[in-house]
Amino acid sequence: MGEDNNIKAIIWDMGGVILRSEHYEHREELAARFHISEEELEQQVFNSPSADLATMGRITQLDHWRNTAQHFGLRIDEVSALEEAFWAGDQCDQDLVEYIRSLRPRFKTGLLSNAWMGTRELLRDRYHCLDAFDVAVFSYEVGLAKPDARIYAHLLSRLNVAAENSVFVDDFRLNVIAASELGMHTIHFTGRDQVIRELTELIH
Repeated sequence: MGEDNNIKAIIWDMGGVILRSEHYEHREELAARFHISEEELEQQVFNSPSADLATMGRITQLDHWRNTAQHFGLRIDEVSALEEAFWAGDQCDQDLVEYIRSLRPRFKTGLLSNAWMGTRELLRDRYHCLDAFDVAVFSYEVGLAKPDARIYAHLLSRLNVAAENSVFVDDFRLNVIAASELGMHTIHFTGRDQVIRELTELIH
């Protein structure tokens, strides 16, 4: 089926797909400390005005964590511990990364992520997975973020493929819908086995 679809590129989201929160006890402890729900904690970290600025590259990741710590009434010397505790349960799915590597050279591989400054270096130096992708585009580097159609178009241009010749994988349905509206094939990620199964059906 891959030849019939003329699929040339597989594009992946990062957070919630390749990097996932596997353990939540540290976030639960933080939420309890701040007398809020875990959902409220994550909302402040990921969806606050400060987070939006970091996603667009207008402030650094450190600035965002300082703003978040200040929001919760923490001291400046507690910023690093807050950040470390929040991410403590996150893991890189190396099995999925190896699967992505296996798609090449038959397909080009892309990474499209709403992320904060330093993410490129994190994937390269700590998780050693950046080289699994022919092109990686991060929102903070281009000043655009999903679901803005322009960031998808930017990556497609970098990969030199048309929307209809690509597959986009993301765990956020809104981002998947935006990609679909551009003409991309899409898969809504819910798990490693599920995405491999659906992608295999699509490209073989």
